[in-house]
Amino acid sequence: MKKFFIAPSILSADFARLGENIQEVLDAGADMIHFDVMDNHYVPNLTFGPMVLQSLRKYKISSPIDVHLMVNSVDSLIPVFAASGADFITFHPETSSNINETLNLIKKYGCKAGLAVNPDTSIDHLKRFFNKLDLILLMSVNPGFPGQKFIPSVLNKIYQLNQYIRNVFPNILLEVDGGININNFYDIAQAGANILVMGSAIFYAADYRKTIQFMKSKLSILC
Repeated sequence: MKKFFIAPSILSADFARLGENIQEVLDAGADMIHFDVMDNHYVPNLTFGPMVLQSLRKYKISSPIDVHLMVNSVDSLIPVFAASGADFITFHPETSSNINETLNLIKKYGCKAGLAVNPDTSIDHLKRFFNKLDLILLMSVNPGFPGQKFIPSVLNKIYQLNQYIRNVFPNILLEVDGGININNFYDIAQAGANILVMGSAIFYAADYRKTIQFMKSKLSILC
């Protein structure tokens, strides 16, 4: 049975009451939290660091947290994010001088490891690392800012990657992030995504529970 996970991205949360707002979407049925880390170098935006993650754990946010590192020199940040409460740590291959060593480092610190792939990046040269992965994150927008539109060509990429990992590495979770909303989430899941990262589609909804339960009801058809 295929499992689906709704993962609100805190980029769209209310930072004046971050812990409370995240707990609200979890209570409404969200499964995990997506934590986007940007350094204003790898991507043209600056977000937050491990202290924010640590504060969420102190607030008693207990759901799985997927830390998506959009930063240069990822290795130095892995130990501190792991210590702050990350469950998954995902990075872009071009930010590591040695992808195998970075994946090993994530595992060493007790986290599940993921690779993130930008819309224009081929997955072919990354397949040799798949045996070490728990998660593959396909970006469906160019990383950096929330509120962008889903790039339609990524849908075929999701399908092709799902066909490959389903037959060869069935335990890898396939995550998609960027422009997912109430109108396209079903098509993205049907193409093969397990984890749907959604920001404004959830945090800007008038009723979190109604929105999440509607999506889960539709996704149950695919299970």
